[in-house]
Amino acid sequence: MTIDLSTMPGSSSSRLLDAAAGRKDMNFFKNRYVLGLTGVAGIGGFLFGYDTGVISGALLYIRDEFPAVKDNLFLQETIVSMALLGAILGAAGGGWINDAYGRKKSTLLADLMFALGSLVMCAAGGPYVLILGRLFVGLGVGIASVTAPVYIAEAAPSEIRGGLVSTNVLMITGGQFFSYLVNLGFTEVPGTWRWMLGVAAVPAIIQFVLMLFLPESPRWLYRKDEKAKAIAVLEQIYDSGRLEEEVELLALASMHEFQSNCTGSYLDIFRLKELRLAFFAGAGLQAFQQFTGINTVMYYSPTIVQMAGFTSNRLALLLSLVVAAMNASGTIVGIYLIDRCGRRRLALTSLAGVVLSLVILATAFILQSSSSLCGSLFSGSCQGVLGWFAVGGLALYIAFFSPGMGPVPWAVNSEIYPEAYRGMCGGMSATVNWISNLIVAQTFLSIVGWVGTGPTFLIIAGIAVLAFIFVALYVPETKGLSFEEVDLLWKERAWGSQGSHESLLGAAP
Repeated sequence: MTIDLSTMPGSSSSRLLDAAAGRKDMNFFKNRYVLGLTGVAGIGGFLFGYDTGVISGALLYIRDEFPAVKDNLFLQETIVSMALLGAILGAAGGGWINDAYGRKKSTLLADLMFALGSLVMCAAGGPYVLILGRLFVGLGVGIASVTAPVYIAEAAPSEIRGGLVSTNVLMITGGQFFSYLVNLGFTEVPGTWRWMLGVAAVPAIIQFVLMLFLPESPRWLYRKDEKAKAIAVLEQIYDSGRLEEEVELLALASMHEFQSNCTGSYLDIFRLKELRLAFFAGAGLQAFQQFTGINTVMYYSPTIVQMAGFTSNRLALLLSLVVAAMNASGTIVGIYLIDRCGRRRLALTSLAGVVLSLVILATAFILQSSSSLCGSLFSGSCQGVLGWFAVGGLALYIAFFSPGMGPVPWAVNSEIYPEAYRGMCGGMSATVNWISNLIVAQTFLSIVGWVGTGPTFLIIAGIAVLAFIFVALYVPETKGLSFEEVDLLWKERAWGSQGSHESLLGAAP
């Protein structure tokens, strides 16, 4: 559904919305200030990716060091998933922290959690201290997962907002790739897993220092009535003509918020129809991102590779490194496409490929499990071929998932909520992501034990089909729209074109 801007009245609101047509020709990628803000904020994404990815390799050596862990699948799953529990708490509280204290202070708090957790894990003398460190790191991950996309989105020009927010996802996948590289590099070093987990303190400290010199989000500053500071930040991003448009849009949004008495209550998220629809779309995308299996692959890819018949720890890590590199490379493709093809089309194409690749992956494991027939016909060669077939399915899955369902949920959730609710809704939506993530991480190995690897991937393929239907029905296209235009889109979905028209009339000066 689209908004017919041509029907809007000749007010200040109409004039500002008419300017949207010219934005597509503007290019802000050369603006070093915007890229600098994006890069520093993206370190939070890098830490997010590193701390969630590094455990996949470290777990192989933690099992060797602690006998209590080696034969206890539940304890292994807990070590992996405790960071996710922390992320749930961090995301749930991070939305409120963002709205109350700002994006900058939220980032600094996340860095403190990252550094503390990394040092605790590095020094852990047993599995339970290690789990405590994972909890601290998870708190940092949860706060960062809310803060970084919103901070970038609120500083980004609307026509390249999707690409810049997706840069944070590139940092996440880059962090996962780097974690695999570190895992591989430390395989022969004494204290292997301690180095793997402890090195994350370094980028956390770097971001903390750099963030001290960066400004607060201009939209948060304007909403907190620090208009001079907000305009000073915007002057570094836009030329004079575009600056006037952006300031007027902020003024209109602020006036509408005042007239509507929008105090940002959690109850409003479920009471207001347009906000409820937006949250349903955003939270649904976040849930399906996890239930379609991405972090099953990223957390357990060395284990999956070993299930496919490659028993060497080092070879498993090496093949998993290739998978992580493909994930990062696919995200770069997503950055290029998301502001050209749009969020919705990219997600639908991604999910179609995910279904295909999961069926291939499931088929490889199902055939491999029929070892008696296969062994009598081809002996060990069949197992080897099927092992590589499984790895190929894994690679194909990443190739389809990473450009679409990797960045799209984060980009959409950074732009679909009104100003007064962006932190709260973003935090709640990220919490849905982490709860889904926790369920997947805590149950994957157990489900594999109950029904087998092949059927498990078939279940995930079925969920991906449901995700495709969800996106087709409930997720609108937001490519190139300003925050104010996105607000109108949801009002039109909730109340029809008359509702969005009246909203503009009420906000017009």
